[in-house]
Amino acid sequence: MDYKKAGVDIEAGYQSVELMKKHVQETMRKEVLTGLGGFSGAFSMDSFKNMDHPTLVSGTDGVGTKLKIAFELDKHDTVGIDCVAMCVNDIACAGGEPLFFLDYIACGKNVPEKIATIVSGVTEGCKQAGAALIGGETAEMPGFYPIEEYDLAGFAVGIVDQKDLITGESLRAGDALIGIASSGIHSNGYSLVRSVFNIKKAALNTYYESLGTTLGETLLTPTKIYVKALKSIKEGGAVIKACSHITGGGFYENIPRMLKDGVRARVEKKSYPIPPIFEMLSRDGDIEEKMMYNTYNMGIGMMIAVDKGDVDKTLAQIKLAGEEAYVVGEIIDGEKGVEII
Repeated sequence: MDYKKAGVDIEAGYQSVELMKKHVQETMRKEVLTGLGGFSGAFSMDSFKNMDHPTLVSGTDGVGTKLKIAFELDKHDTVGIDCVAMCVNDIACAGGEPLFFLDYIACGKNVPEKIATIVSGVTEGCKQAGAALIGGETAEMPGFYPIEEYDLAGFAVGIVDQKDLITGESLRAGDALIGIASSGIHSNGYSLVRSVFNIKKAALNTYYESLGTTLGETLLTPTKIYVKALKSIKEGGAVIKACSHITGGGFYENIPRMLKDGVRARVEKKSYPIPPIFEMLSRDGDIEEKMMYNTYNMGIGMMIAVDKGDVDKTLAQIKLAGEEAYVVGEIIDGEKGVEII
């Protein structure tokens, strides 16, 4: 008996590392001090010495049951983007710049080519975020995961000068709410998605005129990464007073997290276009409207609050970064919370 006969192929692990090296190298930043394959990743802080109060911010998350769609379609090149996005967007909405990322892949069987494909998505997400992929772990766990399945999670660290932290403390009635468009469902609510839709391969490969593509392609559309858009707003001279990454829990859970006591967010649901996948999901699943807004991003992946006088420049800078945004409401006085009208 040996480890390979027990289900763990060490040689496959080595091959996976070799195959992913070319992707990882594309994410390197000048601050990275170590190469892939060491026991830890080292990152120099010299570039940030001029900050008044350099403050580390972090985020960790996974892709969740969206992976089930990837398994069914045997398509693994985009879920890594989702993994990075879920972590770095949280850092960005605190005002931080993502510095580096680490991934964790646990699988039933290490197929080097598949692992390298997953990591190619992680590296694409890191490139979009400007973060270096400085390490990770691929754990082969036979008997714990089915042979064809895996889990994917990650951890990111960023930095911000303490004075630039986005806290919501300067919010006041009359401030504008601007929503930056999502790419679709992103990476939340897929347990409900899988309860509504038939996620077998044939159904996922069905083309829908309303979607403009197949159901599977729509459901696997990767999560938007908003790092560049938020950085662009700052570079344009606008101040983001508050920011919320719209993830699991939708509008009702996430928007209040960016508010201080004594103010409410009022969102006008007809102020922006809702992607057709949400209408299809609501209709086919007979899901009431409030549950949709309490589960999904409904077409807005990042919500920010700015002074009314900064609206035009904010929209212009978001467009310059290649994203779509809409004025979707305002801040009003009242008990902390959100109302959708």
